[in-house]
Amino acid sequence: MIRDITLGQFYPSSSFIHRLDPRVKIAGTFIYIIALFIINDFIGFAIAAAALAVVIGVSKVPFSFIAKGLKPVFLIIVFTFLINMFMTDGEIIYKIGFLRLTKEGVYNACFMGIRLVLLIFGSSVLTLTTKPISLTDGIEYILNPLKKVGVPAHELAMMMTIALRFIPTLLEETDKIMKAQMARGADFESGNLINRAKSLVPLLVPLFISAFRIAQDLAMAMEARCYRGGEHRTRLHEMKMSGRDFGTLTILVLFLALIIFKSRIM
Repeated sequence: MIRDITLGQFYPSSSFIHRLDPRVKIAGTFIYIIALFIINDFIGFAIAAAALAVVIGVSKVPFSFIAKGLKPVFLIIVFTFLINMFMTDGEIIYKIGFLRLTKEGVYNACFMGIRLVLLIFGSSVLTLTTKPISLTDGIEYILNPLKKVGVPAHELAMMMTIALRFIPTLLEETDKIMKAQMARGADFESGNLINRAKSLVPLLVPLFISAFRIAQDLAMAMEARCYRGGEHRTRLHEMKMSGRDFGTLTILVLFLALIIFKSRIM
């Protein structure tokens, strides 16, 4: 389960999507998320899924690798599915005690389940195809206008990127601790939910200690290199928009316009 979390991981490749400007990919991700919340029928989801399938194919990231990201949040998806299925009023199909299965509940459950899956897939493509340093530069550039009202754009971008970057590191550390505890007789699999929660205590304590140690090492390394944030900072590679970036932005805007038009006329 630990190794199935793909959030924050980068999949190296030289695909068209990988070579896009990070600002375009960030904007594209937000446009896709907005589109998912505008969609009001399954035909719209079919269009969004087809668009996402094209992006994944062009990115050359294996679909099986992206699909692994569903495993850690599978219970959340199932819980959302069941809540919508049994807690929505409407025409009753079947009744089990106080639980009522309705036609509207089945529709809403499928609708929300598909939206969550597409949301996870779409947001995963951003981190899988963008290096952490490029992601930092892109977020900082987008937040730059907020500097006029006192928002520390660089610091916010750095914090978000460090958080994403260290997800794989902490997962690897968790895996090592779990194996060490299991070698000492710890059992993380058997028992009921309460027993499993109690068995995580020997895992969480060393994990927190390790996380603080990694954070301290990172802070000392940044201070040793005289890091002073975004003020007067220069970059090794300046971001420049090319023809493919403007073309991709145009396609993204047209995609959002199609979704809005589709939602309005239906």
